[in-house]
Amino acid sequence: MNPLRWIMSILEADTQADRVVPPTGHTVRLTLFSAAAMAFLAVFAMALSMATGRLAVRWGDELARSSTIRISAPEAQMTAQTEAALRVLSTTPGIKSARALTDEEQQALLAPWFGNGVALDALPVPQLIEVVEEGDGYDANGLRLRLQAEVPGATLDDHSQWRKPLIRAAISLRRLGTLSLLLIGGTMAAMITLAATAALAANAQVIRVLRLVGATDVYIASAFVRRFTLRALLGGVIGTVIGMVAVFLLPSAQTEGGFLTGLGFQGWQWVWPLAIPPLGAVVAYFATRAAAMRTLRGLR
Repeated sequence: MNPLRWIMSILEADTQADRVVPPTGHTVRLTLFSAAAMAFLAVFAMALSMATGRLAVRWGDELARSSTIRISAPEAQMTAQTEAALRVLSTTPGIKSARALTDEEQQALLAPWFGNGVALDALPVPQLIEVVEEGDGYDANGLRLRLQAEVPGATLDDHSQWRKPLIRAAISLRRLGTLSLLLIGGTMAAMITLAATAALAANAQVIRVLRLVGATDVYIASAFVRRFTLRALLGGVIGTVIGMVAVFLLPSAQTEGGFLTGLGFQGWQWVWPLAIPPLGAVVAYFATRAAAMRTLRGLR
């Protein structure tokens, strides 16, 4: 069927066919509520998937552009090895900058595990050097060999062991978001199927009379399909609008707030939720059609 013709057949009013379906009642409320609720949840599932994906990608990019060198040496040699490591880094292509972290910065890194005010002198804490890359980056294997030869106590960490889990997490979160949307669509189809079946059963006598005067099952089913599809579309629009407003009112992304303040859409991503109402209408169309034909066969 031509998509445009299908849309026009849904939108065009048929007063005679519409009389078959009750305009009010619990089936209307059930259809509208289930469509609106599922659309609302779909907006948040989509926002959660995109936000967590952005977070993992951002963390991965930040780790990909930086490295850490850890120097473990006796206290008497720590300063000399740190200076030697900085000299090696200053002559390594692909490195934008390198600096040794101060005691205050290293204390801040240890604070989540040891609390504030930890005395570094009382712990065998290695000296950390922050390395920032530029361009295509540096040759990690070559740098390791140079450090091994000139700075025996230095260990290079290019953060690759941290990037890979984040990339896997981003992929898993996108899959989880897709699965959530499929489950929401399935739940919506089940609720609309129940509502359509109840409406058909409540109008069994009307359906028998229509058959007596020559109405076909396709004609009768089309009345239910059109009415329930429009109800689902209206409910989807309501739920999507409420969901988008709720997401828009969430706190914006902040460093101190972490992930929870970055939940939402950015830029062109706001277009994606607009696809939820028409997709919900498509789900309602096929669910109602299947339920109507199955119920009409049982009423013979």
